[in-house]
Amino acid sequence: MTESIFQGRSLLSTRDYTKDELMYLIGFAEHLKEMKRQNIEHHYLAGKNIALLFEKTSTRTRAAFTTACIDLGAHPEYLGKNDIQLGKKETVRDTALVLGSMFDGIEFRGFKQEHVEDLAKYSGVPVWNGLTDKEHPTQMLADFMTMKENFGTLEGLTLAYCGQGRNNVQNSLMITSAILGVNYVNATPAELEPDPAIVEVARAFAAKSGATITVTNDPVEAVRHADAVYTNVWAAMGEESQFAERVRLMAPYQVNAELVSHIENPDWIFLHCLPAHRGEEVTAPVIDGPQSVIFDEAENRLHAQKAVLALLMGK
Repeated sequence: MTESIFQGRSLLSTRDYTKDELMYLIGFAEHLKEMKRQNIEHHYLAGKNIALLFEKTSTRTRAAFTTACIDLGAHPEYLGKNDIQLGKKETVRDTALVLGSMFDGIEFRGFKQEHVEDLAKYSGVPVWNGLTDKEHPTQMLADFMTMKENFGTLEGLTLAYCGQGRNNVQNSLMITSAILGVNYVNATPAELEPDPAIVEVARAFAAKSGATITVTNDPVEAVRHADAVYTNVWAAMGEESQFAERVRLMAPYQVNAELVSHIENPDWIFLHCLPAHRGEEVTAPVIDGPQSVIFDEAENRLHAQKAVLALLMGK
């Protein structure tokens, strides 16, 4: 595979990339991680200007993209929700045309998948999805990079997600697992099962990769054969009003000592996209325990985002 196939592309969803392309991105992220450890400069994007659009606040996404730009020699410009008129006083198309004329690339973290897609459609520069209501592809690269670091491969692994099934992280986990050949089990209450359209997309990819996609209401069976267990907050940003109902529905799916005691693989790992609410979706003994790799996973956001920027914008 040549790096030229990446140049000028956007990353709006992992579904737009083949298995080989995603694995190349992960491999390049591993390479960049080692370069940083050895303090080897890699200014592949010297002279580039990158817009970081944030309708939603973030710790890891902002820190990762900002540091990635600086490590690569580019200049990041942060534009928060009070700095842009996206879809309010100004159409997304107009914003895209303006920013595309001034910047070499755009990262977007916001509320609507349509907005990131329109930015890519009209800006004329690569656009990267830092999170929308539908997907979180840049998180995925860090997640599967972390799994590969721990197991040496992704082929044949089983990833179990215990949590509410209708959110951006779950959507992307299911689709990306299917593309990469990772067996995926979603354990969620019946009221919050994944969007059937997402399941259909994932199963189509799984038919090609050999992965299995399972949706169940039984958390114990979901984790029994897992190599990695993943969870997420019960009420995402903008869903706070639903929290009491979520607690009622989600309590049986909490990742706690009793649940993980059913995992057969002694070398299983725990993943979380963070921020985590200890005592809600996961208990402290699990998230702070020896199986937890959440801070390696968080660090890998930097290296994964750097790989995306370097390959999709570099020469």
